[in-house]
This record gives sequence, structure tokens and C-alpha cells, in this order.
Amino acid sequence: MARKTVTSAQARAIGPYSHGVVGRSDLLFLSGQTPIDPITGLLVEGDAAAQTEQCLANLSHVLDAADLTFDAVVKVNVFLTDMDDFAAMNAVYERHFRAPYPARSTIGVAALPLGARVEIEMIAAMPRE
Repeated sequence: MARKTVTSAQARAIGPYSHGVVGRSDLLFLSGQTPIDPITGLLVEGDAAAQTEQCLANLSHVLDAADLTFDAVVKVNVFLTDMDDFAAMNAVYERHFRAPYPARSTIGVAALPLGARVEIEMIAAMPRE
């Protein structure tokens, strides 16, 4: 099966992967986004809240490229290098989603690309054609 990819100029890939891939099940799998500023190509400096905002902005651009919004998201995986950042990440996350919220996992990891504090990946439901 050929992959149908979704790409956004406002999200940067820092490796050999697609921003999003639609599978046969009408799901859009969004690659993890780190807090890279798409204009400068550099990691956004600041705390976990600032980095979470940038991750979600990057993911929003990929969703937009597929004509979707956060309302289409059914699953989110959040990766944090410091679980003490959970509350800050969660406060930002809550502003971008509304009930009923997507399923979510938050995982503590040893390190993320470019020294990021946060990385977020998503799965969104595509409308049936």
C-alpha cells in the first residue's frame, strides 16, 4: 500500500520521516513534534509550557494541512524529559483541547532530539469519503 503523506511548511522534520501518514483505516498518524520554530529551525527556548505551546502549534499546522483540527484527534502521546514538567505541559494542553478529550499517555524519557523538554505525537480520525 502506498502511503499518503501530509506535510506542513510550518512544521520542521529533523529526520527522515513524514509529518503525517494516512493509513487504510482513515487515521492520520502525526509524527512527534518537538518545539522547533519553523521560521528559524531552532529549538524554542524556555520552560516546558513554552515548548508545549510550540509542539502543539507545529501539530496544529500539520492537522491544518489535512483540513483537520484538534477536534479530530483521538490519541495523544506526550514525552517529557522531566516529569516535574507535567503540570505545566498539562495546563497548555488543556487550552488546546476540549471535552471529550482524546485518549492520552504521558511518558518520561531520558532525552529528546536537540535537547527538547517535550515532544508530542498524535493520531487523528480522517472524515470518511
